[in-house]
Amino acid sequence: MSQAQGVTEVTDADFAGEVLAADLPVLVEFTADWCPPCRQMAPVLSALAAEEGERLKVVQLNVDHNPDTTNAYKVLSMPTFMVFRGGEPVRSMVGARPKRRLLAEVADALPGVVFDGAVAAAS
Repeated sequence: MSQAQGVTEVTDADFAGEVLAADLPVLVEFTADWCPPCRQMAPVLSALAAEEGERLKVVQLNVDHNPDTTNAYKVLSMPTFMVFRGGEPVRSMVGARPKRRLLAEVADALPGVVFDGAVAAAS
């Protein structure tokens, strides 16, 4: 797996504690070693984790090594990004994207949270 620097790798064993029980909203990238778009996302996730770490936890889950979580959330394509808040998935996005777009989509899923100078609208 293309481990993004500064991004925690989670597994089936620790997903509940690291993601579902997290105090912050969590962006999970479901990824795989064989996925070229996933490798392209590594620097984007590293930058996001470094810049937004106080407001957002960023983690990666290798789908090939963690089938239980992958199947539980019906992940079929890589990369899939899911935003979790309060233990629940609130947004799912499929495919590589630039950092600005990923930030906008995460902000849309987290009303009231400020990312990149913009406040997401309340839903």
